[in-house]
This record gives sequence, C-alpha cells and structure tokens, in this order.
Amino acid sequence: MAENKTFKALIVEEQQDNTFKRSIQNRTLSDLPDNDVLIKVHYSSLNYKDALSASGNKGVTKNYPHTPGIDAAGVVEASKVFDLKPGDEVIVTSYDLGMNTSGGFGQYINVPADWIIHLPEGLSLKESMMFGTAGFTAGMSVNQIVSKINPGQGEILVTGASGGVGCFSVAILSKLGYKVVAVSGKESAHDFLRSLGATRIISREEALDKKERPMLKPQWAGVIDTVGGDFLANAIKATAPYGIIAACGNVASPFFSINVFPFILRGVTLIGIDSQNYPMLHRANIWENLAGDWKPDMLHNIAGEIKLNEINPKIDDILEGKIQGRVLVNLLG
Repeated sequence: MAENKTFKALIVEEQQDNTFKRSIQNRTLSDLPDNDVLIKVHYSSLNYKDALSASGNKGVTKNYPHTPGIDAAGVVEASKVFDLKPGDEVIVTSYDLGMNTSGGFGQYINVPADWIIHLPEGLSLKESMMFGTAGFTAGMSVNQIVSKINPGQGEILVTGASGGVGCFSVAILSKLGYKVVAVSGKESAHDFLRSLGATRIISREEALDKKERPMLKPQWAGVIDTVGGDFLANAIKATAPYGIIAACGNVASPFFSINVFPFILRGVTLIGIDSQNYPMLHRANIWENLAGDWKPDMLHNIAGEIKLNEINPKIDDILEGKIQGRVLVNLLG
C-alpha cells in the first residue's frame, strides 16, 4: 500500500489562543501510526467521548492535531498478522482508538491486531456502527441484568434513556421480555422511547428524591444508569432486594453520595461497566448477542446517518444534549 495515498479525515487542531479548530483535511497513510492492521473505514459513529476529543478535552486526548472517532467498521487492506487478511470485514471499538490513536473519523485507521474483532454473522458493517460503543456498552450492561434477573422479577430502570446507551438498553431489554421504565427529561423523546418498548416513562424529577433518606421504597429489580450523580444514588436506594445496578456513565456527575444500607440490608449489587478495555473473549460474545437475539427490531430507527463533512454541528449538538438516539457516520462518500 503506497504510503503517499491520500484520504479524508476530521482534523482537530489547537490554535495559538488555546481554542480548537475542526476541519476535514487530506491525510496520507504515512501519517498513521505504524501498527499491525490497516483498515479502510466504511462507517463510524459519534459518541460523547468523540465530542470531548473534538473540543480539545485534554483528559481524553493529550496531543493535537488529532482525528477522533472511538468506533470504526471497515475492511482490512493490509495486515501483518495471520488471522486478519485483506478483505476481512472487522470492527474496532474503544481501547485507545480516537483518543490518542488516530480514529474512525478518518477513512483509514492503522491499529494493533488485538483491538480488532471480525464482523459477526447477522450484522452488516453499517449496522455494527449503528450500535458502536454505545450499543456495545448497553450490551455489557444488559448482560449483567439478564445473567442475574429474569423478566418476571420486576421493572428495570434505565436513566438517560434517550441517549445512545440508554435507548439501546431500553430496546434490548424490551425485546428480551423485561418491563422497562425509562427516565427522560425530553418530552419530545417519549414517543421514540415507547417505540423502543418502554412500558413507562418518568421524568428526571420523578427519578430524584430530594429528602436525602438512607433508603427509598424498593421499586426496581435492576437498573442501567447512564448518567451518574444523584440519579445513581437514588436508583441504588430504590432498588429491590438482591437487585443489580449497572453503572456506565457520569454525564450528570462523577460523584454521588450514598450509604451502605442498600448493600447490607437489601443485598444490592453495584457493577461498573468499562467498555474501553473489556477482555476480547467477552467482547466477542457481546457482539454475537447484538448480532443475534439482542438485535433490536427498531435498529434502523435508532440511528440517523450523516457524511463526514456533516459532523461538525452534530459534535456541538451532542455536547449540548440535543442528540436523540445515535449518529452514524458514513466514511464512504
């Protein structure tokens, strides 16, 4: 593969006044890191972490210029390893992709082999990026619920339900027969959440208890919390005996105040979800589930598609909480 071959990528550059500029530029393959597998990216997706990287957040990306994009799906063009061959359809999510390694908002990536899984049967490359890291994180969270709680044990609460992880959690749990209560502050999202299978929708105010009681009336057999902060604290207090809480986000706050009573008097379990470095064996199993019985019937209604040159306003929208569902990025155009 000629190293002077050019391709398009979103480049984020730091300016002299400490602001950050985003633009679509031409790059060459020689600009990419020297790794095991060169992949032509067909699709990516927009995540909150991508928007942080694209805005100059040094907690996500240390050095600029940089190409964000923590998700990528495409076709192997060149490989240094035996089990990944040119023509193979593959998925790369998380690890360091799009953080400090040039990411999926470029038409090519060059990554270590152990970041890559083969596209599972039952998914197209496009569908895999409708899921992306958000769908994968939802899959990890759902896996914790279904392994310990059956649908007849009670309602499952999903916070931040109109966001990427939240909407997939609602859709997958509903398909598996669970009664899902969705928390959303967006009245405009209620019809969307019902279409995904939510049996009830409650407001953010209803999900919060301002009285700071040590425990609340037990309501939830399980919880998938995507926002953190007081929402997580209140969900823990209101979880029924031996319930499971999967915590996978902190957009409300990384901090929350809680006491030990729900854990030692009700046997509640709090499980952290880390999609970035999830072991490859378990990662492949989650993707197999997403391609099979967990695949939402409404998958194509969850994600809206854009081209790379349309991504800038969507980055601003996701930072302002204006995105419903998922944003699929088509790199082929």
